[in-house]
Amino acid sequence: MSKSFHAVAALAAALAAAGCGTQQAQHLDLASAAAGSDAIKSIEFSGTGRWYQFGQAPNPGLPWPPFEVQNYSADIDYQTASAKVEISRKQIIEPGRQRPAPTLQKIDQYISGTTAWNVTPPAANAPNPAPTIAAQPAAVEERAAEIWASPQGFFKAALQNHAQQHAVNGGTEVAFITGGKYRYVGFINGQHQLEKVQTWIDNPVLGDTLVETRYSHYKDFGGIQFPGHISRSQGGHPVLDIDVTEVKVNPAVTIAIPQEAAKAPAVKVAVNKLADGVYYLTGGTHHSVAIDQKDHIVLVEAPQNEARSLALIAKLQEVIPNKPIKYLINTHAHFDHSGGLRTFVDAGATIVTPQPNQAYYQTVWAAPHTLNPDRLARSNKPAQFESVNGKHVLSDGKRTIEIHALAGNSHNDAFAAVYLPKEKILIEADAYTPTAANAPLPSSPNPYSVNLFDNIRNLNLDVERIAALHGPRIATLAHLRAAIGLQTSSR
Repeated sequence: MSKSFHAVAALAAALAAAGCGTQQAQHLDLASAAAGSDAIKSIEFSGTGRWYQFGQAPNPGLPWPPFEVQNYSADIDYQTASAKVEISRKQIIEPGRQRPAPTLQKIDQYISGTTAWNVTPPAANAPNPAPTIAAQPAAVEERAAEIWASPQGFFKAALQNHAQQHAVNGGTEVAFITGGKYRYVGFINGQHQLEKVQTWIDNPVLGDTLVETRYSHYKDFGGIQFPGHISRSQGGHPVLDIDVTEVKVNPAVTIAIPQEAAKAPAVKVAVNKLADGVYYLTGGTHHSVAIDQKDHIVLVEAPQNEARSLALIAKLQEVIPNKPIKYLINTHAHFDHSGGLRTFVDAGATIVTPQPNQAYYQTVWAAPHTLNPDRLARSNKPAQFESVNGKHVLSDGKRTIEIHALAGNSHNDAFAAVYLPKEKILIEADAYTPTAANAPLPSSPNPYSVNLFDNIRNLNLDVERIAALHGPRIATLAHLRAAIGLQTSSR
């Protein structure tokens, strides 16, 4: 028999002899003993299964895209509230969808206290063999929730935060609040096993977002009971599903915060003039383009979050003063490209987006934003939309802005690009990302980029420059042609 079994039996006998509490009040103590929580200061568990890319659904109505997980390893130090998760994964191509050839991705995700960061190993034959360290301040809530939703973490936090308990469905529901605002609700079954944990974290698109973790197939791992299967959903769709193959108790977990992660980089907006009244706004991982019209501004893309959007608004007040942002053109609903939209709704802009996205935004933006109220949550202004279905034109009588739906692009089913006919500039996101000038061409064409070129040709757009909303530089149509393996000059 396992050590945890003997611990539960001894505790149950002691509680009975002392006449302590009700059966359900004892249930949390018995479950904590079964998990060995008191003696466990750190834990490591590993397995295989699936991981899903949150916020990147190829259609507003579809789940997050799946990846095969060849290795998942989590090290948690409960004493320092720190964790390291190593994932080796490869994207699964969904039926009927074209994607770039899957490659094995390795990434390490860290948290220590209130600091989160990623470490990515260098690519093969990279000139710099050092790994890349990137601060991830937006991931702190999610990664902290993974610590305290783990079985031992949940029991530790429940006892420390004086959890409320009541009987339900043959077991016990346990609820508590951490940090003054993060609510956890767990269910302990009749065998003193934690079956489910629910908590809520903030997301710029979804607001208060449910994270639900389910545990099943408990078995003995080196003297403690631990689930053999873990599944987690976030925002209503799966994000993790693994079979646990190994568990280590009290491993040495040393997680030092690197200098690159200790201070999150400031939000910066750099301005590059592409043409009269056309400005390329860079300075981060995601870009935007501002177009100066007669009595207003049209902005293409509001990426990531409110902080980025507020920085864009402040910069535009310097570059194009005394004009409101009347239209915000959104290329697609992926969260890294739509996380700042609510800020522009609050600022009074009309959101111009492919038709399926409007209903999606109206639905998800109605959800509560109580954990981290943004400006729209405080103002409660109604969103104004103009939907794109095929071709949509904005004009001030002097300059025409064309928004075109990208037909047949597997990156996203409700996807748009922006074309400025006078300047012959195409503005697009994710279909084509230019590489550095000295970087080698892709070994195989990216199907998203092939599709973009086909759309340019089919729409008869006379493109000279491409202002991609990712990447280090402005590209030309010749660069796109070369990237997809078309070396000739004919269109």
